[in-house]
Amino acid sequence: MNIPSYMTEVGQRARAASRAMARADTATKNKALSLIAAAITRDADQLRAANQKDLDAARANGLASALLDRLTLSDKAIATMIEGLQQIVALPDPIGEISNMKFRPTGIQVGQMRVPLGVIGIIYEARPNVTVDAAGLCIKSGNATILRGGSEAIHCNQALAKLVQEGLTGAGLPADAVQVIATTDRAAVGAMITMPDYIDVIVPRGGKGLIARLIEESTVPMIKHLDGICHVYIDDQADVEKALKIAFNAKCHRYGTCNTMETLLVARAIAPQVLPELSTLYLSQQVELRADEDAYKILQAGAYPHLSSATEEDWKTEYLAPILSIKTVADMDEAITHINTYSSHHTDSIVTENYSRSMRFLREVDSASVMVNASTRFADGFEFGLGAEIGISNDKLHARGPVGLDGLTSLKYVVLGHGEIRE
Repeated sequence: MNIPSYMTEVGQRARAASRAMARADTATKNKALSLIAAAITRDADQLRAANQKDLDAARANGLASALLDRLTLSDKAIATMIEGLQQIVALPDPIGEISNMKFRPTGIQVGQMRVPLGVIGIIYEARPNVTVDAAGLCIKSGNATILRGGSEAIHCNQALAKLVQEGLTGAGLPADAVQVIATTDRAAVGAMITMPDYIDVIVPRGGKGLIARLIEESTVPMIKHLDGICHVYIDDQADVEKALKIAFNAKCHRYGTCNTMETLLVARAIAPQVLPELSTLYLSQQVELRADEDAYKILQAGAYPHLSSATEEDWKTEYLAPILSIKTVADMDEAITHINTYSSHHTDSIVTENYSRSMRFLREVDSASVMVNASTRFADGFEFGLGAEIGISNDKLHARGPVGLDGLTSLKYVVLGHGEIRE
């Protein structure tokens, strides 16, 4: 395959399709989404078979367990994809919405209209559900999209692409509005990120190495996050029962996700009470704990078997594994300082019953999602009611946090006049 020629053709088709998508009405887009959901329900067995081919190949190639978890298209994952599409159908269509209309002294009215970004390129690794989530959000927001999934998921992604395109054509929309790259050649990624004539924004979802490469090489604007170093801080005025549940779930619900807690901060006054009970929970999952001096002494007293001393590097590490770093802090000020120093600005949570402290935490922690008395695992477009997410951004411009419909649109100024001219 001639990759440059192939990618140029894909880009040209996407650009043409984007014009049709921009003028599509809400009912047509919703029909396409409903048809895709019905097709996934109908062909669930075929999707599982395609996914099994990917899993067999991945295991043979020694893919890490965290990536195998992401690659697996379980019954729950299929049901979540379908529910996500149904949620997107139920969401208001942002396209064409006019806001902030004001009369000016000259007689004109000035406001803003929400419009699609155009063509969105999405690069992701080992997560076939992203194919449907991204397609659904792009369709509803009136965008065309080019999807380049990880080579590990090629069979499942191609099977899903057929169902997505079936839904588009069934609703009278161009099949080229959603294209899944048919090659696993990494040169396709290099082409995508240097096609500003055809792609308006790149959304990378993958490992730190991929994102770092794209930051270095891309000539197309990006909505991105580099990694997920998420924190939970247990305040000395926390409800201990809540703290135990949250700190366990935030770490152990799933290890290979960007919203998994990697560092636990505990106020020194409550650490002797909380850490021994937490260690029992973590031991049930064989979690390795890397603790600072005070936490180490507390955990060592309980003879925790998977314990080591934390280093400076641990505070900077996204493990994506059953490993947790633990640091004791004097108070919330020290906790916030630590988070703002080492966090990747993704998701951070406080457990406290003190309202004033919780409000300070929300204001002062510089992250895309900040939580009170909740697990960091909730930082997800589906859980936030966005239907799905096209990615999570820890940038500060355009979109921040889980990127749903609004994040895939822009605003342009519109002016309504009655023959006025500028004097």
